[in-house]
Amino acid sequence: MKREELLALPSACVRAVLDTDAYNEIDDQFAIVYAMLAPERIELEAIYAAPFLNKRSSSAADGMEKSYDEIQRVLGLLCAADQVPTFRGAEAFLVDHPAPLATDATEDLITRARQRDKGPLYVMAIAAITNVATAILLAPDIIDNIVVVWLGGHADYWAHNGEFNFQQDVPAVKAVLESGVVIFRMPCVPVADHLQLTIYELEHYLSGKGPLADYLCQIFRNYREHEGAWTKVIWDIAVVAWLVNHDWVPSKLAPAPFMQADNSWSISSINSIIRTAIQVYRDPVYTDLFKRIITYSAR
Repeated sequence: MKREELLALPSACVRAVLDTDAYNEIDDQFAIVYAMLAPERIELEAIYAAPFLNKRSSSAADGMEKSYDEIQRVLGLLCAADQVPTFRGAEAFLVDHPAPLATDATEDLITRARQRDKGPLYVMAIAAITNVATAILLAPDIIDNIVVVWLGGHADYWAHNGEFNFQQDVPAVKAVLESGVVIFRMPCVPVADHLQLTIYELEHYLSGKGPLADYLCQIFRNYREHEGAWTKVIWDIAVVAWLVNHDWVPSKLAPAPFMQADNSWSISSINSIIRTAIQVYRDPVYTDLFKRIITYSAR
């Protein structure tokens, strides 16, 4: 497809895959559920396990494997373990390899991206973007038929990009930005961070509504970071919400940001055009997500 066509907001159901570090914290689980429960807007073809390294993993490979297991757990609660194929991704970040290495995830992504007769493939990237960057480096021809919907970095004018997805694998970010692929970029601050949620609101709507709803309440409750007033940003549902209803995620076309040496952004009119989210309307997103979970649980 032509670049200007890929940059347009989709008006119908789209083919999509989800690249997720599902065990990294607790927002990916909500994103998996949301993507699965919006079939009128998202035809989810596959899910890829991405690497991560933090206090919940002993290595990037361990993080990927735990993410794979968590994807299976959530799909099981959705009674969909045999409906959406799940693939293991990279066991290390792109920065840790002298050359990109193929994985089950990258091979599947390349295969699906080359199915041009089926239309463009939207790649929901909500983790370190290693798997996506690797696929593009191994098969640069796929960029004419994919849209990378990327949760990463902060707003163009922000002083730094010190957020988890970006910092995990800076060379992978650079590879994707320089590839010329069409990008829908979801800045973390101050856009996706509007999606704050409290345990009280979550439990009010979902507690007791079935195993899936109760699991989401449980992992949220167990993740509590401190006593007193506390909210958790469920970052990753932002990219799903964008495809479900773009009215909830206003965006603009603008030159792609260019990474400076300190990993902050600079903007130049000579850069390729991408689409960037500038706001997320929290209330309709959560209202829609809760309704879908409640409806599913009542089946």
